[in-house]
Amino acid sequence: MTTDTRIPPAEVTGLYGAVVKTFARRMMGKVPDSLGVLWNHPAVMKDSMGIGRKVEGWGELDATLASYAAMASAATIGCSFCLDLNYFMAHNHGLDEAKVREVPRWREASVFTPLERSVMAYAEAASQTPPAVTDELSAELLDALGPAALVELAARVAFMNMSARMNVALGIHSEEFADACGLAPLAQRTTAVDAVGSPA
Repeated sequence: MTTDTRIPPAEVTGLYGAVVKTFARRMMGKVPDSLGVLWNHPAVMKDSMGIGRKVEGWGELDATLASYAAMASAATIGCSFCLDLNYFMAHNHGLDEAKVREVPRWREASVFTPLERSVMAYAEAASQTPPAVTDELSAELLDALGPAALVELAARVAFMNMSARMNVALGIHSEEFADACGLAPLAQRTTAVDAVGSPA
């Protein structure tokens, strides 16, 4: 749970605060403790949530591939909150939970298709500093997905990077939305930087 954030949570109040808490309960079943951290700057929270809603409205990239990409990016950055929340969302959307559980260690897992592995390799590579996406991997995914879906993949990974890096910097951790999933301890980079860019 969020007990050691780097900024003390503020009390979520007012009409907008009530709306946000209602939305959080509807989406996640509870109000995350971390909401109070972001409430210290309501405009940042509002705009971040607004971008997130718009991202979820995109549809050129297959929803399963989009979920795997987001989780692979979160695992690379080390955001346990993002992994936990995305597992919870994947469960709610009916994704294959046996595969979802393996995303943080996708290189060692045998459950993924070649395309799924390439998408996660792309997400992992794009989440490096500096990004390590290769021309070869981009060309492979352009052929497999088409230009619109590849643009969406890059944008979804970029949004996850924004969210995950902000959470890690603020000390926001898993809030056990999916406490039986076993993903939070796996919220770490699983490969060496020089291995990123080509699916195993």
